[in-house]
Amino acid sequence: MLELKQVSKRYGRKTILNDFNLTVNQGEILAIVGPSGAGKTTLLRCISGLERIDSGEIQLDGKPFDPYINRDNDSVTGVVFQDFQLFPNLNVLENITLAPMLALKKDKDAARKQALDLLKRLGLDGKEQLYPYQLSGGQKQRVALARALAMQPRILCYDEPTSALDPDLRQEVEKMILGLKADGMTQLVVTHDLDFAKQIADNIKRVEAL
Repeated sequence: MLELKQVSKRYGRKTILNDFNLTVNQGEILAIVGPSGAGKTTLLRCISGLERIDSGEIQLDGKPFDPYINRDNDSVTGVVFQDFQLFPNLNVLENITLAPMLALKKDKDAARKQALDLLKRLGLDGKEQLYPYQLSGGQKQRVALARALAMQPRILCYDEPTSALDPDLRQEVEKMILGLKADGMTQLVVTHDLDFAKQIADNIKRVEAL
């Protein structure tokens, strides 16, 4: 279980998150819904350790947890970013295996086997030698998801997973998220799309811009 207690985050004089509280239970999907500027992406960056909170506390299974300094953070949270952030100079297989080899110290063969298994599971078998520019938007998203899953996170976070996707791809993302839930994955989905949130989430938390 992940808990945020009275978490605040500021950039200069602008407050983005103010005494923010949140609970994500093991195995559930929590959707955070709100307009642009409501701090949704900042929240994900704090949870994933890309930003440090200014005050408050983050707890994991009832114990204090600081994702900003935690050396094992890669095995706690994974993030599928809105712009995917794939390395353009690496092919699909290399994009997925790089972090497990560097951060988790997996040997090349084990990382490759895991990556190929993930690609097959996500309907991307045969795409491992392609480069990001050769992929569609939906394929890039699935590669980004495979890369996040390769780090074996306990909690998987998504930043606007349906942004700019057509209805068919939106449905595809919905199936992926629900499929991972069936496997027991805890997921946190940040979105402005309330209808999508209602389709996938066990609980919805609405936020507004400060």
